[in-house]
Amino acid sequence: MNRPSPIVRDYRATPVERGPLLRGGRVVARVVLVWALVTAALHLLDVWLAGFAMAGWWQPTVCALLLGLLTAVVWPLVLRIALPIALFTLGLGSFVLLAAAVLAVFWLVPGVELTNIRTAFVVVVAMTVVNAVATSLLAVDEDELFFRRAVRRSRRSAAPEQQTPGVLFLQIDGLGHDTARRAVRDGTMPTLARWLAEGSHGLQHWTTDWSSQTGASVSGILHGNNDDILGFRWYEKDRDHVMACAHPADAAEIERRHSDGRGLLAVDGASRGNLFTGDAPHYSLTMSTVTVLGGKRSARRRDHVGGGYWAYFANPVNGIRTFAGALVDAVREVVAAANQRRADVRPRTHRGGIYPLARPGTTVIARDVVVSALIEDMIDGRPVAYADFLGYDEVAHHSGIERFDALAVLRTIDQQIGRLHRAAQLAPRPYHIVCLSDHGQTQGQAFADRFGESIEQYVGRLCGAPPPRPRRRLFGRTPAERSARRAAEGWQVGAVLAEASSGGGLVARRLRARVEKAGASPAKHRTESGKPGEVARAAPGVVVCASGHVAMVSFTEHEGRVELETIEREFPDLLPSLVDHPGIGFVLVRSREHGAVVLGRDGVHRLASGTIIGDDPLADYGEHAPDLIRRVDTFPHCPDIMVNSRYDPATDDASPFEPHVGSHGGLGGPQSRGFLVAPTALADPGEIVGAEQLHRVFRGWLTDLGHPEPTGDRPAPRTAAAEQERTARVR
Repeated sequence: MNRPSPIVRDYRATPVERGPLLRGGRVVARVVLVWALVTAALHLLDVWLAGFAMAGWWQPTVCALLLGLLTAVVWPLVLRIALPIALFTLGLGSFVLLAAAVLAVFWLVPGVELTNIRTAFVVVVAMTVVNAVATSLLAVDEDELFFRRAVRRSRRSAAPEQQTPGVLFLQIDGLGHDTARRAVRDGTMPTLARWLAEGSHGLQHWTTDWSSQTGASVSGILHGNNDDILGFRWYEKDRDHVMACAHPADAAEIERRHSDGRGLLAVDGASRGNLFTGDAPHYSLTMSTVTVLGGKRSARRRDHVGGGYWAYFANPVNGIRTFAGALVDAVREVVAAANQRRADVRPRTHRGGIYPLARPGTTVIARDVVVSALIEDMIDGRPVAYADFLGYDEVAHHSGIERFDALAVLRTIDQQIGRLHRAAQLAPRPYHIVCLSDHGQTQGQAFADRFGESIEQYVGRLCGAPPPRPRRRLFGRTPAERSARRAAEGWQVGAVLAEASSGGGLVARRLRARVEKAGASPAKHRTESGKPGEVARAAPGVVVCASGHVAMVSFTEHEGRVELETIEREFPDLLPSLVDHPGIGFVLVRSREHGAVVLGRDGVHRLASGTIIGDDPLADYGEHAPDLIRRVDTFPHCPDIMVNSRYDPATDDASPFEPHVGSHGGLGGPQSRGFLVAPTALADPGEIVGAEQLHRVFRGWLTDLGHPEPTGDRPAPRTAAAEQERTARVR
């Protein structure tokens, strides 16, 4: 993107896309209409609802007025104390508390009979629905209330530091550059399309690390460091532990390892809905800060408990809207899954069980709470905030990266970005909005569905594991379980593959020749297994950890990195079968003689020297693939074998090692190309390779805008290279 030199704009001097409340000043009309509708609704409830009665004509009018005062004035104050109930019930508990308050208030009105809290709950829900209907009739959304508060604050605020532009970083999780470009073109993302058409923003791609997944990307973007993050899950042999970015304790440990106190959000910033905080003092829905499972609460935290939840659930209308939206989204998921099955759309994956109920958690509930928290951040004039919208990534995993229901979720995210843009124009300080993704997704049929066995079963079989027992589940089966149930058929498919690879490609034949030359025998193909560890073994002494399009193989009976020559001696069939498998693109191993080596079906790439023998196994994985893989080879917890799925550029697909349709985590296709939509007023970032470089770009933008540099209070974490040097000295 060609950009002019950085400038500072005062967005409050530009025309504002205001709603009807600001244009027409219809506050009185709204209050009167809501009062009248609630009064009418109370009359209807008097007739229809058992346990609720009003003796005179005037009680509904008085009770409607009391309800309005209760929800507008008293309830937000009560919720500051009772927020944990709303927090852990996603707003439902707030209706129970409000029902108790209504029961007490109506008891004070002569002639009103309200028998129990259950009846009061029905009254509260009905009145909230009426309030929402009245708001819709006036075409007044809740952003208008933000605008009124923001205008008042901006008029009172004349502090010089508030004139420094703030920045909102909005991450659309899993949206690849190519999909984003087509969504803009086809009208799925009209907000971004308008920005690009007006020239206020530019669109470009950025290249992810080999580990093209949220853990590595967000750690690199927010903390400037993603060393030793090998996947969304990876195995650490020295601890016999699988690290999972989505586990609170592991996320906290990952942040501890990578934070130096000078993250992107360290200076009064906010983290909303992320895996890590970026050293922000304000955060909510951030995995590394979850303390429910134990541990000490961070001393950096300044937000009250619940953070962005309070502002959202303080208004009962928001609870009704969110749960109604969640119900609609669950129905949409059921319908979309049924349509896929009816039309026999492929590839597809299992979408039953509790998934239709779990999906709205990311597509509706978390999205609404994050947007509310960001609006509060802008009201407070925070200089920088970073938020993750996870809904598209979740649906694309199960539906497909450009299927209609995934694009429908993408449209709702674009609508929320439009809300935030509209709100930003009246905040106490001007704001720039930057939209990006942490990675893309590459679509394809799951490895287990395509080849009849999972990568864990395949590696385990090659390493001497017994055949898995068929398993049934009472209500339906996942693709992996169906593969297990067809164990005989799966083994037959594996046998066919093994027979087909007996002749094999160039690399497989050479690997077998090396094994035969070394004198390996079938009796020496593996070591004896020790005691079972904490982590399940695919075979005795073998751990396989799958993460999207990458699988990691570790041999637990050897300390440190196991070299190619040892693997050949103890598991002579393993490497030849891996490189010849039609679902595997390449594997990374370390050779005693040549260092890091990438093996493909018909070629070898020696990373240390750059020597390529035969066909380059990395030819289809991008020009930066050798450097990205070379870096991973230096990580302290790099597994003994790294397996990347096979990407077919002709069909633009690859088979992930997890039961997903759209997936990511490795190299090959759209998964490695994130998108970036940034204001043209900011400096041109040029080509961006890796999340750590993207962090440096963002830090540079903040510095150019006048943001102070953070001063960390913790030592810089060790890089993989430094850790490797230290280990070498110890040895």
